[in-house]
Amino acid sequence: MTPSPTGPSRRQVIVAAAAAAAAPLVTAAPAAATGPKRTWDLTLLGTSDTHGNVYNWDYYRDAEYDDSRQNDIGVAKLATLINQIRAERRGKATVVLDAGDTIQGTPLATYYAKQEPITVTGEKHPMARAMNVIEYDAVTLGNHEFNYGLPLLDKWIRQLGFPALAANAINVATGKPAFLPYVIKKVSPGFAAPPVRVGILGLTNPGTAIWDRAHVEGVLRFDDMIATAAKYVPIMRDRGADIILISAHGGDSGTSSYGPELPVENPTAMIAEQVPGIDAILFGHAHAEVPERFVTNQSTGEQVLLSEPSRWGQRLTRMDFTLIRERGQWKITKKSATLLNTNTVVEDPKVLAAVRKQHEKTVAYVNQVVARSTVELSAAESRYQDTPILDFINHVQTETVSAALAGTAYAGLPVLSIAAPFSRTAVFPAGDVKIRDVAGLYVYDNTLEAVVLSGAEVRAYLEFSAKYFRTHAPGAPVNPDTISDPAVPDYNYDAFSGIDYDIDISRPVGQRITRLVLPGTDTPVADGAQFVVAVNNYRRSGGGNFPGIVKTQVYNAQQEIRQLLIDWAQARGAIDPADFFQPNWRLVREGVPVF
Repeated sequence: MTPSPTGPSRRQVIVAAAAAAAAPLVTAAPAAATGPKRTWDLTLLGTSDTHGNVYNWDYYRDAEYDDSRQNDIGVAKLATLINQIRAERRGKATVVLDAGDTIQGTPLATYYAKQEPITVTGEKHPMARAMNVIEYDAVTLGNHEFNYGLPLLDKWIRQLGFPALAANAINVATGKPAFLPYVIKKVSPGFAAPPVRVGILGLTNPGTAIWDRAHVEGVLRFDDMIATAAKYVPIMRDRGADIILISAHGGDSGTSSYGPELPVENPTAMIAEQVPGIDAILFGHAHAEVPERFVTNQSTGEQVLLSEPSRWGQRLTRMDFTLIRERGQWKITKKSATLLNTNTVVEDPKVLAAVRKQHEKTVAYVNQVVARSTVELSAAESRYQDTPILDFINHVQTETVSAALAGTAYAGLPVLSIAAPFSRTAVFPAGDVKIRDVAGLYVYDNTLEAVVLSGAEVRAYLEFSAKYFRTHAPGAPVNPDTISDPAVPDYNYDAFSGIDYDIDISRPVGQRITRLVLPGTDTPVADGAQFVVAVNNYRRSGGGNFPGIVKTQVYNAQQEIRQLLIDWAQARGAIDPADFFQPNWRLVREGVPVF
């Protein structure tokens, strides 16, 4: 089957052709009215960052999902809210959109990408099943849609009963959009009124060029989201769109997690401010709750409505628009937005039924025992203390890379490893360790790579990583719950194995690595020393904008780190910290350990 980057599917081409052929609706201007003008309304329901969650289920705990705020998750919960609103608005205009990051994030999604990939089995993806029951009007591709490669993405798109949009994803070979850029959908506002032509433009995240470089390099490029919106909004207006809605996979902060080599990662507020003609933007990617935000367009002074519905199906955006019919055209006179909480409803039985067999198969898979642990290992303290469970990751990565480089020109170099504390709740219980325990420790579908770094580059990397911690004066109290800078996510803090070092959190950022020595010695690491460093593909590709790591790999066998951990445990049958725990780093203040 031809991957999407060679062109949209036949169904999408038909939709695009219909949109292109649509002419602006023109009727005679009504006679002057003596009373107030008749109004109609339009509602947009928006989801985003569902990340493979259908059931309200935590596969890592093998239990119903729960958190400290009593949130619920899953597309089945979203479906109930959507169906309730559709029923309330029967006969009125309602549009349902998703802003991306759909097919990655849970063992359910991973199973049908890795264990029984839909490209091999022909099975319908669980997120296609669930979303088709809801009957979305369109979905935007998020960056995580590209995690499993273009053939699987294409297969998923073809399984959907509605369009998948990404106007700024461009086929390098043709210079044309690789996916459908937009649709113009006719919706009825009610009785005795012409249809409203709703233009829906999809914008995906440019960071995919870094984060999934292995899948997209040389095949796709990702243009600036602001420039792409400026290109397509006038086209959509010319082709008859009364209202312009954007579904964008990018936050509203105006910041990026990478350097200036790519367009802005989170530009939605900038789009609203700089591109005239937009009525509202549903956005995602940042996993934030933004019930309602208005941004003033610089050119027109119009207020653009923005909303982001959190993550995993915890919230549903509802945007409401009041419309009038004026001189043969539709005009918005009022707009507002709010977020609805999915913990107020039960799961939709049709969605549950559509995915039940796949959910049950996934539950059975993740509950397979892979080994026995001699003691309980917890990730709770891995952010601020060297822990055996994080060393387990680093040990497996080091062992894998060392074995692969045996007999090569790099065999004589020391192998270091980098791991991030992805989870604060992961635990290997004493006794049976299951696949779900390992998956709960390493929650991302990263693959293992390796590069060569100098001693100076290792130090610079560690200094960058150490900005994770707030500054704490000597003697001041230290609370583990607030020890880190909330602006730096846990996944952007890395711990090394294979060298010994201290992080002085009383010192300024950039001056915190006060001891960096060869393991078990007092010999400082020389700036010119050479090391092989085992690292995941996200970081090596530039994720987090760490210095020095984006360079040619000396190892890249496309092996998934989570599976390497599972295979290592299965091969040995036991997980014993004595086999891999090597305490090598600590937090200090003026040389005194913090913990």
